[in-house]
Amino acid sequence: MPIQSGRARKLCRRSFLKLVGGAGVLGATLGIAGCGASASADAAAGAAGWMPSQYNVPAGWPVQVRGRVAIAPDNPSITRDNEKCILCGQCIEVCKNVQSVFDNYELPFKEEIICIHCGQCTHWCPSGAITEVDENAKVIAALADPNKFVVVQMAPSTRVGLGEEFGFPVGTNVERLQYAALYKLGFDAVFDTNFSADLTIMEEGSELVRRVLGVNEHDGHANNTLPQFTSCCPGWVKYVEYYYPDLMAHLSSSKSPQQMTAPLYKTYYAETKGIDPKNIFSVSIMPCTAKKFEAARPEMNAASRLYDDPAVSADVDVVLTVRELARLIKNQGIDFNELTEVDCDKMMGEYTGAGAIFGATGGVMEAAVRSAYYLITGEQPPAALWELTPVRGLAGVKEAAVSIPGAGEVKVCVVSGLANAGVVMDRVRAGDRSYAFIEVMACPSGCQYGGGQPRSSSPPSDAVRTTRTETLYRIDRECQLRNSHDNPEITALYKNYLGEPGSELAELLLHTSYTSRAEKLTVKRV
Repeated sequence: MPIQSGRARKLCRRSFLKLVGGAGVLGATLGIAGCGASASADAAAGAAGWMPSQYNVPAGWPVQVRGRVAIAPDNPSITRDNEKCILCGQCIEVCKNVQSVFDNYELPFKEEIICIHCGQCTHWCPSGAITEVDENAKVIAALADPNKFVVVQMAPSTRVGLGEEFGFPVGTNVERLQYAALYKLGFDAVFDTNFSADLTIMEEGSELVRRVLGVNEHDGHANNTLPQFTSCCPGWVKYVEYYYPDLMAHLSSSKSPQQMTAPLYKTYYAETKGIDPKNIFSVSIMPCTAKKFEAARPEMNAASRLYDDPAVSADVDVVLTVRELARLIKNQGIDFNELTEVDCDKMMGEYTGAGAIFGATGGVMEAAVRSAYYLITGEQPPAALWELTPVRGLAGVKEAAVSIPGAGEVKVCVVSGLANAGVVMDRVRAGDRSYAFIEVMACPSGCQYGGGQPRSSSPPSDAVRTTRTETLYRIDRECQLRNSHDNPEITALYKNYLGEPGSELAELLLHTSYTSRAEKLTVKRV
């Protein structure tokens, strides 16, 4: 082997395959591996037929996308270590067949390498070559800065994933240990995004009610753009911007829970606590790699716009995945298993069971229906809406019909996995308006197996997904309050600051608009 500077040059699997390809060895290896028909999930994961057919068939593709999904060097969410990449094609399997993104556009690329940042490829990659973009260094620097007041929020499903990184059984709820770890790391305030989920339901549910009833109380014009799509999943939102920009008006204008309360930390919280918003550094702990992309979107700077001060940074400064948080805890020498359970900050800290189930597919829909019933009728929802079983479970497409006095039968649909979403979207595009509300999560089974959650197997295991989901529903059942509109902290926020759902201030801080990305690709689907 050639020697450079007294050290042997590293020869990774990818380099080796390129080296032997010219000698005809690669073709023989692929033939032996069984690269005819597309591999099944089990076979593609490492059993018989290790090399999926995609590597050998599309010879016309540019070399940088042959055998694997292309990842832009400046991708804010995911990255790949080429020395670990074994060109197995598993990233293609999930991106194409599960998410309907890869190969759903013409080559060559036009303006950018197409990616919705969902990070499911990090779960399917058997060698660990694809990971999230690690931003722990930014958080460590902020925590060490005496001029920074560093706040952190943790998403609903992070509490049912983090424990697995420290030896806890799958799906263990480590909520209060996670709070303790965040305080131990040095965060000045620890918030729970479950509160933000309740706030999202108040805004999104109110928007749904206006659409169902055909009234926009703020400008007097009817708004009957139905079905309304959820908008809390940034991977799904970007998918719509890429592939269905003609249907963007169906997206709820409500921001995701992460982006709902982030500007409130630098406005409402800062004003209440007497903190200069320019000194607040906001961190999110998310199960999702796409949240890194979402936080970097230029429109996510509501606090800066409110104060008309560019010195106030983006609403969310850094997003860490659960895997990043686990590494941070370990690298800082914290023994997670020896921590004493604590509570999070009281202000904007209380949550209901409706907020807790956001991490499961169907959870947003179930939470929204509970409060939509109340907002339309003025009465508490019946107990049946606390166990809306038709929208639960791991099925990719689920339907339900809810009878609400004053609105009639409201038909809803729940989708997870974007290949499934494409089927439903094509029906909507073709004129199917039978649904009033459609929830979509990019990641199969929802956020509890998002791209930033701990890996369980490659491909992911339904057993793990089911266990994590059951824990989220158990949290809901055990909550004293189960409807978002019953959260006293939410009531106080509107009374003391926002006014009412959909108010002018709420629109500025809690709502957004979307951008067509149709010019960045040529879509294959017609």
